[in-house]
Amino acid sequence: MKVSVDFDLCASTGACMQVCPEVFEVRSDGYLYVLQEEPGAELADKVNEAADMCPTAAITVT
Repeated sequence: MKVSVDFDLCASTGACMQVCPEVFEVRSDGYLYVLQEEPGAELADKVNEAADMCPTAAITVT
């Protein structure tokens, strides 16, 4: 599984971080950071839920 973020679309709302903090983090600078670009299968459900909850559809999981 590979996680990518279209930072042109990302609004850094933190919704993804609330669902899957192992992979997504919005830091004090207001920007989203992907902590693991290729998370393990054990995080698949959480990563997919985070992508689904993204209000700007900026997260892609392949």
